[in-house]
Amino acid sequence: MEESIKQIGERLKGLREVLDIPAEEVAELCDISLEHYLKIEAGEADPSVYRLSKISKKYGIDLDVLLFGEEPRMSSYYLTRNGQGLEIDKGNDYKYQSLASGFRGRKVDPFLAQVDPLPGDKNHSKNTHDGQEYDFILSGVLEITIEDKVLTLSQGDSIYFDARHPHCMRALEGKPATFLCIVI
Repeated sequence: MEESIKQIGERLKGLREVLDIPAEEVAELCDISLEHYLKIEAGEADPSVYRLSKISKKYGIDLDVLLFGEEPRMSSYYLTRNGQGLEIDKGNDYKYQSLASGFRGRKVDPFLAQVDPLPGDKNHSKNTHDGQEYDFILSGVLEITIEDKVLTLSQGDSIYFDARHPHCMRALEGKPATFLCIVI
């Protein structure tokens, strides 16, 4: 697994231990089995940005602390130059680049996201998270499944949805799909 996933797992375990939170409570919050959650802490499973967002909101920890191990510092503005956002490659064909990682007290979490094509008709597993999500397609063709509804989005298309509904994405036409993802 990627080194960043291992580091995230270590931060999650440290957070739990410092706040004296049972692993079962965090697993329940994330709607996964205890066994799966412990694999995340061990760096053996993908934590998903969405699960990390749930944990950060529930326990009052900035998402950046979980993702990158850094506290946001800026409070009036934060500039992210092209290609310079803090990156998390989760090793499962989803890649995220935080576009506001250094801004304290954010109301939303904007990411530049990329979904790489999977072999055959394989699909990512569906996940959920609190809040809402807005995705604007910058390049490629993205198939998004929300519950049982399958939608295809191309460059310039966007979607806004209730992220509590199970959803997943995949790139079509054998090319990555890049999009602006805002988690609210």
